[in-house]
Amino acid sequence: MATAVAAERDAVARAIDAAPPEFRPALDCVAVGVGPAAAAAGTATALTTAALRGEPYGLVVSAGIGGGFQPAAPVGSLVVADAIVAADLGAETGEGFLPVTELGFGTVTHTPPAALVRAAAAACGARTGTVLTVSTVTGTARRAAELSGRHPGAVAEAMEGFGVAEAAAAHGVPVLEVRAVSNPVGPRDRAAWRIGDALAALTGAFTRLAPVLATEPDEESP
Repeated sequence: MATAVAAERDAVARAIDAAPPEFRPALDCVAVGVGPAAAAAGTATALTTAALRGEPYGLVVSAGIGGGFQPAAPVGSLVVADAIVAADLGAETGEGFLPVTELGFGTVTHTPPAALVRAAAAACGARTGTVLTVSTVTGTARRAAELSGRHPGAVAEAMEGFGVAEAAAAHGVPVLEVRAVSNPVGPRDRAAWRIGDALAALTGAFTRLAPVLATEPDEESP
């Protein structure tokens, strides 16, 4: 599991510690840093280190808290990404935002294994949908509406998923993103944030997810 900060790592680690003994050796948790660049670098380092010691990882999970698009993902709910999208990687034009793919290069989307998404969501009672990766957290209703308009399937935003997914893809390892919603996406109102509740929800989610993640589904039917 790759989290941004120590508080998220510790929330996931508490779940790993509570998992049945047969699952614990298969699950590691690392705080890789805030934002897509730090997340990509930290995840790539962890993957390379594991590969060099002859114990490569079979799955990378981007885990943590994030903002939820309302009403799809209310505060306190859990989200499993069926698509991980870099929402602000591209160019501003007079006609609006262009993703980097429309400029003729790069990628903006990683798709986790469908069977794993279904199994993870079922295990922890999560919603599924697109999780956006942003370098700047949304703080206005206008920005929230713009993102929702460009990504109708978006249920949450965070800052690390795409970076984690890029590192996983470079190593040929599948990726999953799981978020506990701590605040609504929109006007920045710290009084409305429920970080403690979201971290507790993250622990609960991974308590139920540990067996699923340690025995990743092979089947890829739609």
